[in-house]
Amino acid sequence: MLTALRRTPKSVARSATEFTATGASTRPGARQRPASANRFAAGAVFGEDLYDHISGEIRYLYHDGHAFLSADGVKTDMQGQSHTFTYDLLFHLNDREHRLRPFFAAGGGAKGYVVAGPAPFPQPLPNIATLRTVDEWKPVISLGGGLKFTLYKNIVLRADFRDFLTTFPRRQIVPAANGTARGIFQQFTPFFGVSYTF
Repeated sequence: MLTALRRTPKSVARSATEFTATGASTRPGARQRPASANRFAAGAVFGEDLYDHISGEIRYLYHDGHAFLSADGVKTDMQGQSHTFTYDLLFHLNDREHRLRPFFAAGGGAKGYVVAGPAPFPQPLPNIATLRTVDEWKPVISLGGGLKFTLYKNIVLRADFRDFLTTFPRRQIVPAANGTARGIFQQFTPFFGVSYTF
């Protein structure tokens, strides 16, 4: 992942792994597990660190993964990825004079679930839900925390852990007739990176 701060990080190489995304769609007498099978994540951060204990960041994150649906031992998927744009406030426990700065983060923005392949044909679970080739954008909440460590002058090492929360993408995972979609998709994402501050 790339990071830039003023007393700002500016892009330098950062990558991450996305762990899970879950939610639930139900229909009378049946349950399914829609989720996103995730492979990796990468992105960039640009921020301003103007105050001792509060800073702000604009973040872009690319998650490489795909939507899948499973029920009763049957699993089907559809290639895709997601793009997340957020603005986060960071609340630092130590001021800017400390080399080690733990922080909590909270923010919001938008997340797009983007399809990159065809829908399964035939759909193996039409009585539960159907995967559709429809890109869908959702409001997202970003929560988490991390550590910044000043290695040398303007070089900062950084470790973050975030949870990206959206509502159920019901245009992409469509419940069967008389079914309902509910739940929150969570994507737990650890990041490790290097920042350059100027």
